[in-house]
Amino acid sequence: MKPLVRLSLACSLALLSTQAVSAQSFPSDDPVIRAIWEEGVERSQVYELGQVMMDSIGPRLTGSPAMAGANDWALAKYAEWGIEAYKEQYGTWRGWERGITHIDLVSPRVRSLEGMAAAWSPATDGPVEAEIVILADAGGPDAFQAWLPEAQDKFVLISRPEASCRPRENLEQFSRPETRARMTEERERAVAAWREREENTGIGRRVLPEALDAAGAAGVIRSQWSEGWGVNKIFGTGNERAPLLDLSCEAYGLLYRLAENGQGPVLRVDARARFLGEAPVFNAFAVIPGSAEPEEYVILGGHYDSWDGSDGALDNGTGAVAIMEAMRILKHAAPNPRRTIIGALWNGEEQGLNGSRAFVEDHPEILERTHTVFNIDHGNGPVTFIPMQGFAAAGGRFGDWLAQIPSELADLVTLEIPGMPESGGTDHASFLCAGVPAFSFHVGPGRSAMNIADNRWDTSTYTWHTNRDSFDKIIYEDLRDDAVMTAMFAYLASEDPEPMPRDRRAMPDGSAWPECRPPTRSSGSR
Repeated sequence: MKPLVRLSLACSLALLSTQAVSAQSFPSDDPVIRAIWEEGVERSQVYELGQVMMDSIGPRLTGSPAMAGANDWALAKYAEWGIEAYKEQYGTWRGWERGITHIDLVSPRVRSLEGMAAAWSPATDGPVEAEIVILADAGGPDAFQAWLPEAQDKFVLISRPEASCRPRENLEQFSRPETRARMTEERERAVAAWREREENTGIGRRVLPEALDAAGAAGVIRSQWSEGWGVNKIFGTGNERAPLLDLSCEAYGLLYRLAENGQGPVLRVDARARFLGEAPVFNAFAVIPGSAEPEEYVILGGHYDSWDGSDGALDNGTGAVAIMEAMRILKHAAPNPRRTIIGALWNGEEQGLNGSRAFVEDHPEILERTHTVFNIDHGNGPVTFIPMQGFAAAGGRFGDWLAQIPSELADLVTLEIPGMPESGGTDHASFLCAGVPAFSFHVGPGRSAMNIADNRWDTSTYTWHTNRDSFDKIIYEDLRDDAVMTAMFAYLASEDPEPMPRDRRAMPDGSAWPECRPPTRSSGSR
C-alpha cells in the first residue's frame, strides 16, 4: 500500500472513531463497558490484524503450511498482548502447498485463461499440452465405461457451460422480455440435459474427477460459477495424478464451444504444488482466566481455516480477527473476569466442523461448565440477527445483555426466540448437539425475509468460497463494531450471577434435537 493511501485510510478510521465515541449512548454506568468501547473504537487493531492475516499469511487451507503459520502468528500476537495462548492437535490432514498455475489455450489461437488448480490438486510434471474433450453424453454406465479410454491423455470438461456469464439481475434489468423468456427456457433445458448426462455416467458428481484421473486423463476441468461478475466457487479434489482445474465462467465457455464445434482446442497447463504427507492439524486458543469461577467458561469461537481460492477474508478471516481483537480488548478492559474466557480459532471447519467437533469430543469437563459459546462466522457485520437455537431462557438473557450495550449496536439486533437448534453450517452446531448454549451471529434481516446466509453485501454470490474473497471486501467499521460487541457479550456473560439455563424448547412434531457427529480426524478416514 502506498504511504498516502495508508495515511488516508488511517485518518478515515480515526475520524470514524471520533464520531463513534461522541455518538454512543451508554445505558448503564458499568465502567468496563465504557472501557471496552474506548479500547475497541479508539485503539482498534482490526485493520492491522486483517492486513497481515489476509495479505501476508493468505488463505489458510487445512493441512497447509500457511494454516500452521497462521496458528503460530496468532499465538505470537496473544503473547505480545500478555494473553496465555496455546494450540492443541486434534488430528492430521492431507498436507499440501499450492504453487503457480498457468493455463493457456494454444490452439486454434493463443490466450491465457483465468483459472486455478483446486485445493489438494496434483501438480503437472512440467508444462503439459493436450487436446480437450467434453464429458461423454453416454446412454448409460456401460456406454460411459466404453468411452472412458478416449479420455486418456486429454483434458476433460465436466461442467455444464453457461450460455451467458451475465448475472441474472443484469439480464433482468436490461434484456427484452422475449430475450429473458428464451434464455430462461434454454437454461432450464440445458440444466436438465446435463444432469442426465452426469447420471448416465453411473458415477457420482463428487467422485467423477477421480474416475477420470484413474482413467488416465491429462487433467480435469470444471467451472463452478457463482452467478456473479467474475466469481467462481473454488473447492478441493481427491485426485491423485491428474490436476483438477477450476476455470472462470467465460474461459470455460470458450473451451466448451471450441470443443463442441470441432475446432481442435489444445491447452497447455503448468500446475505446481507439493504434497507433504499427513500433517498435524491444530486448534488455537487464548485464555483469560476467571477470578471467581475459573472452571466455568465463556467461549468465543470461529473457524480460522479457509478455502484457498482467494484470501479467506470474509470466510472466515473476519471472524478470526474479531475474536483476536475481542480478546485483546478484554485483556485491557476486563483482565480479571468472573469466569474464564476462551478465544478459540477452530481448524477444519470447511471439511465438516472437525476442529470444534474434536474439542467437544475431547473436553467433556469444559462442556459441562460452559456458560455460553458465541460463534463468529458471518463475514461483514454489523450483527443484526441472533437465533436463540431452541434454548427456552436464552432470549431473556440476551435481552439483559443487549440492554447494557450501547444502543448504536444493540438496536440493530433482532433475536429469534426460541428458534430451532441448527445441526450444521458452522461451529456452534458442534456444541448445540451436546446441549451447550451456543449462538451464532448473523448479518441479514432474519430468517423469514431471505436466506439466512444472505446479506446486503451479496456474500453468498461474491465472497463465500469464491476466488474473490479478498482483503478489500472487508468493511472495517463493521469489523471493528463486531469485535466490540463480541467483547461486550463475553464480558457480560462472564459476569452473570448464574450460568445460562440449558432448558430446551418443546420440539415440533417430527423434529428432534440434533445428534452429535464424530469429527473426521484424518484425511485418510474421510
